[in-house]
Amino acid sequence: MTPERFTGSFTQQEPIPEEGIEAAVAVLRHGRLHRYNTAPGEVAEAALLEEEFAELTGAKYALAVASGGYALGCALRAVGLKPGEPVLTNAFTLAPVPGAIAAAGGRPVFVEVTDNLVLDFVHLEQQAKASGARILMLSHMRGHLCDMEALVALCDRLGVTIIEDCAHTMGAAWKGVPSGRHGLVACYSTQTYKHANSGEGGFLISDDAQVMARAIVLSGSYMLYSRHRAAPGPEVFESIRLETPNVSGRMDNLRAAILRPQLRTLPDRVARWNALYREMEAGLANTHGLRLTHRPEEETYVASSFQFLLPGWSPTRIGAFLARTGARGVELKWFGAPDPVAFTSRYDHWAYAPSTPLPQTDRILAELIDMRLPLTFSVEDAAQIARIIRAEVLAVGQADEADLQAEALNVKLPD
Repeated sequence: MTPERFTGSFTQQEPIPEEGIEAAVAVLRHGRLHRYNTAPGEVAEAALLEEEFAELTGAKYALAVASGGYALGCALRAVGLKPGEPVLTNAFTLAPVPGAIAAAGGRPVFVEVTDNLVLDFVHLEQQAKASGARILMLSHMRGHLCDMEALVALCDRLGVTIIEDCAHTMGAAWKGVPSGRHGLVACYSTQTYKHANSGEGGFLISDDAQVMARAIVLSGSYMLYSRHRAAPGPEVFESIRLETPNVSGRMDNLRAAILRPQLRTLPDRVARWNALYREMEAGLANTHGLRLTHRPEEETYVASSFQFLLPGWSPTRIGAFLARTGARGVELKWFGAPDPVAFTSRYDHWAYAPSTPLPQTDRILAELIDMRLPLTFSVEDAAQIARIIRAEVLAVGQADEADLQAEALNVKLPD
């Protein structure tokens, strides 16, 4: 009997909503793409988007920018990062996070993660005291939230300011508090594979007037900051407007027009992502040789991706598993690969961010498998994918290591 094969695409996203397409066409027709280029009496799409995002998150202020990575760097500069200053961050994250720290002149200091893929608080305290760091860039990597109340208490005691990287948690919450509302600043991404899609783009939010005023000037407002509506009053800018550099990274009105209707439908998309995730969990529960991550009851997650671990598996065995699932149409990423593959890399690959070995994180990444869950999948698709993964975990887990060598040597990891 021929094994079933999945034929869907792991990179195909949903179309932009018709309302967004119509709004984008209107912007193209009048040609005022730049956020400060408006007709008399017109409010720019970017300014309206910022108001709506502030309302969505409950923040006082919001700023739309060119990318999530830009948002991270802008946030660091806005809180006063000094050249060479240490910045704490998760060892399990994606390259734009340490990249933003390094590009802003900081020095990444990596913190171990737990088996549930969140920050290890014991190691965080050790690294904070050893480095003297006063900033934590917290990556909610792949949508996993740590105990945010405990983290805030710990960072308050240590004198550490939290910047939240919410690229994977737009729409998520901890005990009902939206992700991004625990730190001084939060940053979001609207890159194609995130929870709202403008190709590239991002947001900063904060309740701190001085921080947001600096971020707005940094983003390239020149002296046009009064055209921002989800922003502090003009008087806040007086003390910082001439001493804050322009590091232009504005969002344009075209992308803002595409994003605005997506914000309104975010709760529906969250529900659909989580239905896919629950189907994957059910299909892989109690699979011998595979461990699922634990999601706390306090966490309201947005499961646009799925992770599991293969504890104790050798690189040979994992390579054979990836080859077999790939041959059956299931594209999986492995964070234990010796070299970076597409977006998948790890802390010891980033030569611009020197580090010492982190044994706990090394073990976890060596076992960690990751998969996108695009909304073009149905619940039936998720069930099929889970069946394929389960079958191959059981088959490869029971196979002789020597028999798997050829398969592992021939594996081609997906882009």
